[in-house]
Amino acid sequence: MPAIIIVGAQWGDEGKGRVVDNLAGEVHLAARYNGGDNAGHTVVAEGHTLRLHLLPSAVLHPYVTCLVGAGVVVNPVRLVAELDELAGLGVDVGPERVKLAAAAHIILPTHQALDGAGETARGAAAIGTTRRGIGPAYADKAARTGLRAGLMADPEDFGERVAEVVRAHNRLLESAGVAPLSPADVAAQYCACAQRLRPHLVDGTALVGETLEAGRVLLCEGAQGTLLDLDHGTYPYVTSSSAVAGGALTGLGFGPRHVSRVIGVAKAYTTRVGGGPFPSELLDEHGERIRQAGREYGTTTGRPRRCGWLDLPILRYAVRVNGLSELALTKLDVLTGIHPLQVVVAYRRGREETRHLPLGFGAAGLEEWRPVYEEMAGWDESLGEARRFTDLPAAAREYVARIEKAIGIPITLIGVGPERKQTIVP
Repeated sequence: MPAIIIVGAQWGDEGKGRVVDNLAGEVHLAARYNGGDNAGHTVVAEGHTLRLHLLPSAVLHPYVTCLVGAGVVVNPVRLVAELDELAGLGVDVGPERVKLAAAAHIILPTHQALDGAGETARGAAAIGTTRRGIGPAYADKAARTGLRAGLMADPEDFGERVAEVVRAHNRLLESAGVAPLSPADVAAQYCACAQRLRPHLVDGTALVGETLEAGRVLLCEGAQGTLLDLDHGTYPYVTSSSAVAGGALTGLGFGPRHVSRVIGVAKAYTTRVGGGPFPSELLDEHGERIRQAGREYGTTTGRPRRCGWLDLPILRYAVRVNGLSELALTKLDVLTGIHPLQVVVAYRRGREETRHLPLGFGAAGLEEWRPVYEEMAGWDESLGEARRFTDLPAAAREYVARIEKAIGIPITLIGVGPERKQTIVP
């Protein structure tokens, strides 16, 4: 039975939480498959704005079981805080509803300190990480020195293991000129988190497999976006996990024969946070207008996002790398009042031109190319009350149609405002 994968089609922050929330009523199990609390998925509903960093965005739907999968790196302190916040709003986040895969890896405060030290050492070449310890935690995972969430089943032993790793990390921190952390203090804090979280521990792969074998729908929620993928993004300005659709299979532990839909999510324009190339970036009043109208500030860090025109070669790249079956287009309303609109349709280097994203040689290769733009008419009408495609002004419909023609897959959801109800399903 079907698994539905939700994946970012740009540099993250595309509105995946909104799309997951829209689909959640159809599913039994919703699962995060990559990243950590560097992700920030926002859901606006019934007067509440929830910024979720670890839990799947479907957590607001009471009949959906939520899983933090094995491919995620978890800061237990952050997870406990998120559970407490939701419980305070009356959301059921008990062990029967919210599950944590025992194979997920743990982020320690020393991972965060190492992350910050690394960024500081890079100076002007800093990647722009959130300094949440994501990269160092994945590095320990790859080096087979990390701690898995399953160790929290025995909180006392877990605390001892935490202290051991903190001592090892302190040696690295001291060599970088950073003050060490107290192993005893960190161990005590994490032991308390383990007491709280151990009832939530499960064999994540078994839960996913049982869901699919029972004929129930699995919704896989990705963090970040295609161009931040460790292998297929603008390396080295990328995240440390697999942010493409394939990451759902490895992060949750199931095979491709179960996948029925792969939904890419993209804004009607383009944004990114941190360093790295951004060919269509706007450094003028249009960029600032988009930033203000779209409230383009990081959910996790509060940093202003870099804003630019929509890039069609990026979307075509996302279709190819992820095998997208459809696209959800968010924040179309943000472009209201901008005249004219521009979209990137190709790239040019000297006399050479390509309709594909020239990313084969990473960020350095992309910087050699310049975007080719196509001008499109804008619109002044407010889109917030539109509920059908025909409710949109002609110029907005033409904008959507131009995207569909360029990427070769249908747009099956259009966001025209921040609220749940401000959605068009063509």
